[in-house]
Amino acid sequence: MHTTEFRFYEELNDFLPPLRRKRSFTHAFSGTPTVKDTIEALGVPHTEIDLILVNGKSVRFTFHLHGGERVAVYPMFERFDVRPLYRLSPRPLRRTRFVADVHLGKLARRLRLLGFDTLYGPSFEDARLASISADERRILLTRDVGLLKRSAVTRGHWVRHTDPLQQLKEVIDAFSLQQDLKPFTRCMVCNGDLRAVQRASVAGLVPPGVLERCHRFRQCAQCKRIYWRGTHFKRLNMLALALRKAAGPTF
Repeated sequence: MHTTEFRFYEELNDFLPPLRRKRSFTHAFSGTPTVKDTIEALGVPHTEIDLILVNGKSVRFTFHLHGGERVAVYPMFERFDVRPLYRLSPRPLRRTRFVADVHLGKLARRLRLLGFDTLYGPSFEDARLASISADERRILLTRDVGLLKRSAVTRGHWVRHTDPLQQLKEVIDAFSLQQDLKPFTRCMVCNGDLRAVQRASVAGLVPPGVLERCHRFRQCAQCKRIYWRGTHFKRLNMLALALRKAAGPTF
């Protein structure tokens, strides 16, 4: 039996039991497992990790432990230049797209309302979610830590909150998306693109009062659902403004 000392930093502590958070602890193991397998056995999915130092040296996930090492594990770096080291997370996507698990339907709708391409299906099984994330280069959003440990998944986020609005704020903050919000550009039901349409073209398709009161309409290119600037649109704009302000003066 061998032992190695571990220390996890910042939000990675969310995955650990209370007695192991924000402190060094010793982990016993047999054989020579990879550092990736050992870290996931401790409860932390590889998708949340950006840097691993073993005895002060940057290593890849494939590094094998033999006992006696000191391992420091870090989450995604936003403010520090770690280019000389082995960054373990893939490069950021040019276009941020998501796929959400079965528990995050309300979050998916809200992300779509803010303009983010978000796939969601209540019948999506874990294998399909992992496949979609890998094949389409989408960030997998899930409440299931185990799903993020699948080897096919390279981009993912464990959603900590249970309230949909707090989940939305969490995801926006986690990926620094405050300046990427594009409200009223994507269908909240099917994820299709919304396109401006002439007012006359929606006559008979929306309530008469809406046609009289509103002059600007959008229609989903996919499911043909029609949207207009009602009270829901005002609330959405207020939410987008609040999320941008919450980012602080650096945005």
